[in-house]
Amino acid sequence: MTASLHPFETLTPDLVMDALASVGLYGDGRLMALSSYENRVYQAHLEDGGAVVAKFYRPQRWSDEQILEEHSFSAELMAAEVPVVGPLTLKGSTLNHFGDFAFSVSPRRGGRPPELDDPDVLEWVGRFLARIHAVGAQRPFVSRPALDMQSFGIESREWLLAHEQVPLDVQTLWAKTSQDAIDTIASCPYFSDLTARFDPEAEPIDTIRLHGDCHPGNILWTPLDAPAGAMPGPHFVDLDDARSGPAVQDLWMLLSGDRPQRTRQLGALVDGYEQFRDFDRRELALIEPLRTLRLIHYSAWLARRWADPTFPINFPWFGSSDYWKGQVQMLQDQIEAMQEEPLVV
Repeated sequence: MTASLHPFETLTPDLVMDALASVGLYGDGRLMALSSYENRVYQAHLEDGGAVVAKFYRPQRWSDEQILEEHSFSAELMAAEVPVVGPLTLKGSTLNHFGDFAFSVSPRRGGRPPELDDPDVLEWVGRFLARIHAVGAQRPFVSRPALDMQSFGIESREWLLAHEQVPLDVQTLWAKTSQDAIDTIASCPYFSDLTARFDPEAEPIDTIRLHGDCHPGNILWTPLDAPAGAMPGPHFVDLDDARSGPAVQDLWMLLSGDRPQRTRQLGALVDGYEQFRDFDRRELALIEPLRTLRLIHYSAWLARRWADPTFPINFPWFGSSDYWKGQVQMLQDQIEAMQEEPLVV
């Protein structure tokens, strides 16, 4: 491997097949890359007629301990009969190594995106999110980090500026607007000590183990008329971003549209959620701060991954002055949104 060669450029089809063979899975030659930017994920057909999904982890992103902690969380969820697709145990472990890569193998599960404009679907998803959180609240993560303002907001902003990722013609404005956004987030009780300062007897908002990246693409829906063995309804995939944080982090990314639409969607999610677990209404005030942190973190994520050849191909619009001017506008909109009354359900 040369210094200019990205690690994933060495991940050839032959290497993928050899890695699978090293854990006793022999492919028939059919290999299909699945959509994934952070890692590399492949569907492989096997000689015995089955099919599996192999995930090759981005080198140096997570430690083995952090990956195994994610796998352990998946195992806990599956043991609780929550429809999560977790890795298989092969050669005595859910995490194996081949060449320069750590990888895991999961069963193949099909599905389609959930129809999130349907309140019944949202209520069903809400029930399963509550069951994920009921398990997640039983014990903390030890190795995996928390979703916090320092790592998602402050460090992301400082990295972008230190590495001169923002064009000069918009750098001053973006730097000021992003700092204003972070200052606004800092005034939120969850991200500061304001709650304890103003009300020493107030209970803190719980921090629990989360899916962490619960956007619609990470929920697959099996039609209700499918056989019972196919587990009709939602099932959750890709716990790669599992972190600790407030429960509402796994709800807000499922909301879209104007305020009345988001209110209706949230109401359906919470209706389902509260059939299995109480939802702390104070967390509704965290939706816009969490959205703002994700906005800043997303720009830093793209910039940090730019040496990976797949990123310039799939995100050609990133990095231009127009992109950063758009980010300024979105951050200004978020500052206003954070000062509005939170959604009510």
